[in-house]
Amino acid sequence: MKNTHIFYQDLGTQNYNKVFAIQTTLFEELKQKKIKNKYLKQPLRTENYFLFTEHPHIYTLGKSGKLEHLLLNEEEMKKKNIQFVHTNRGGDITYHGPGQIVGYPIIDLDNFDLEILSYMRKLEQVIIDVLSIYDIKGERIQGETGVWIDAKTLQARKICAMGVKTSRWVTMHGFALNVDTELSYFSHIIPCGIQNKGVTSMQKELGYTPDKIILKKQILQAFEKNFGARFFAKSLV
Repeated sequence: MKNTHIFYQDLGTQNYNKVFAIQTTLFEELKQKKIKNKYLKQPLRTENYFLFTEHPHIYTLGKSGKLEHLLLNEEEMKKKNIQFVHTNRGGDITYHGPGQIVGYPIIDLDNFDLEILSYMRKLEQVIIDVLSIYDIKGERIQGETGVWIDAKTLQARKICAMGVKTSRWVTMHGFALNVDTELSYFSHIIPCGIQNKGVTSMQKELGYTPDKIILKKQILQAFEKNFGARFFAKSLV
């Protein structure tokens, strides 16, 4: 029986490694249940989870990333109070920090009849739909993940980065939407390994900062619409 309910929690501002540990616990529990279900006549219901958070300054490098896309050395990062970690998501290097809305869906894709590519396109559509509320035209670039502004021009700039890990059709990691992010931190990396394209934020595009509480509600609503899901608030840690 497919379960399209999603339990969610807003963790507020949290250290990246702490949230990574929370994600990993939920991810492994869900994955192990799916493994067990292969041998049961009546499979156990698999749950779905979603975490909102905001991280202090950090650069994260994905499995396929190149260390040379980080343009600061260890001492320079220490002076700027920026953390750095290797992580197990796909993709290259990105920045997380204050002013971003970070969303981590830990879901069973089988519950939504999705494969990884269709999942990524739906996740992008969630952000595109939310941006449209603010008259910002979010777009895709073929061969790249995430959501862009002016995608087909020389002024193409990314407003939302995405990177995920999947195993047995269970997901972790997710998206980072730049709301009023300090964009200068992106100048110390080659974001997502993509050269000659910029980075932007909702604040830069709009000239004002949208209310993050309202934005999170709009993200959940767009997720429900695109995934056919229903969210329920629950303490997950």
